[in-house]
Amino acid sequence: MLRRSALVAVTVVLLEATAKAATVSLDSADRELLTTYARDTWRSLDALAAVGPLPADGLYRSDKGWTALGYTSPTNIAAYLWSTLAATDLGLIDREESDQRLRQMLAALGRLERAHGFFFNWYDPRTGARLQAWPDGSAVRPFLSTVDNGWLAAALIMVGNARPELRAEAEALLRPMNFGLFYDPYDPADPIAHPGLLRGGYFTDVNALAGFHYGMLNTEPRIASYIGIALGQLPREHYARMTRGTATGPDGDRIVPSWDGTMFEALMVPLFVPEADWAPASWGVNHALYVRAQIDYGLHDARLGYWGLSASCDPAGGYRAFGVAALGAGAPPLERATIITPHASFLALPFAPEEAMANLRALTRDFPVYGPYGFYDAVDITTGRVCDCILTLDQGMILAALANALGTGELQRAFSAGIIEATIRPLLAADRFEPEAGAAMALRNPKDDVLPPVSAPIAPSPAPPTAPARRRRSKRRRGAGQAK
Repeated sequence: MLRRSALVAVTVVLLEATAKAATVSLDSADRELLTTYARDTWRSLDALAAVGPLPADGLYRSDKGWTALGYTSPTNIAAYLWSTLAATDLGLIDREESDQRLRQMLAALGRLERAHGFFFNWYDPRTGARLQAWPDGSAVRPFLSTVDNGWLAAALIMVGNARPELRAEAEALLRPMNFGLFYDPYDPADPIAHPGLLRGGYFTDVNALAGFHYGMLNTEPRIASYIGIALGQLPREHYARMTRGTATGPDGDRIVPSWDGTMFEALMVPLFVPEADWAPASWGVNHALYVRAQIDYGLHDARLGYWGLSASCDPAGGYRAFGVAALGAGAPPLERATIITPHASFLALPFAPEEAMANLRALTRDFPVYGPYGFYDAVDITTGRVCDCILTLDQGMILAALANALGTGELQRAFSAGIIEATIRPLLAADRFEPEAGAAMALRNPKDDVLPPVSAPIAPSPAPPTAPARRRRSKRRRGAGQAK
């Protein structure tokens, strides 16, 4: 297929781009508070990046102070790159410091081991070496993650477009990444086995694709689909092949669900892609209803007094996807849907600013969830126990949301202008989220059960019990109704 450059194509139209951040109505007190959050959140990302050539996955707190986790992923690196752009837009660092940080990270990326043009899923942040073993000594399977590479590709596009002086370095890293590697072409003779979707990744030790597809549209892997379509690596019909499905909102509204019912699945992508602006009749309606359903669940259905379920640290140990079951096509009812994560409120800012600000104020008033590095990752509101950790991706989502609310909208302009908008906007605008869209994906793919399993979760590090046993955020997401 014809390969396009998201970096070169944007140069001509960058100043004329219609991509813009969603307008958020905030009063002066809100803006002052969010500015404080931004400053402290950036401090955490600065600390996470001080570990070595790559930012660590997270920091955890103990009696001895803060300790960095000994692994990182392409998504964490992406979060640091876009956070550096956000910090500049917010006036937290100047352009000279920003360019220096970005140049150093691009150089570090250029030294990392890769395969088929893509980055492996786990590296040692202290050395940049591909991670070979977890803290318990078990081996790390060499895996190329579709969604994690999608986020890194998105960050490279942003850097190249926002910093013309760094475009050549960003393009050199982006050019070899062809998302066609993960694509399972649609076969009308066997649409169950070959549904026209992206596989979850690629195992280089056996040269085989992962045994699951990303079948749900309203999940974060759609960032890889957008990039692949825009760059001519995936057919446009791939967008239509993803399952929409139907969930019912608090007022009986039909909502396109995610897989786990978490906030980040639905709302991480619109940090950078103005889906609600480009497709007000579909994505614009759905995002608002999804947020409303999350709020309604926390305040009314579960009567928690707070809201905001997403993938996060569990104060009892580990890392889990906490979601609203009614919003998740594959989400079983949770026995403990009481883990509230602050990043969910930040993701909701464009769609429910008053409720998001009230929720953040309530959390900081009632629980020790805020520290020198901004918000801790999560709190169990039934016990008051707080995760003594911060995670790079969650901090990066927070800072991106703050840049959209307080800054000039640079992140959305840098990613969505040019070929991204020209290609993806018409697809989104034409979508009406009809129930039958992607209906073929609702059938089980028996091959999912026999292909190589996804890379094992990481073993707990030798940290206090409150530190998370980090799992891959890019969980399995099949079409609604497929085998888990």
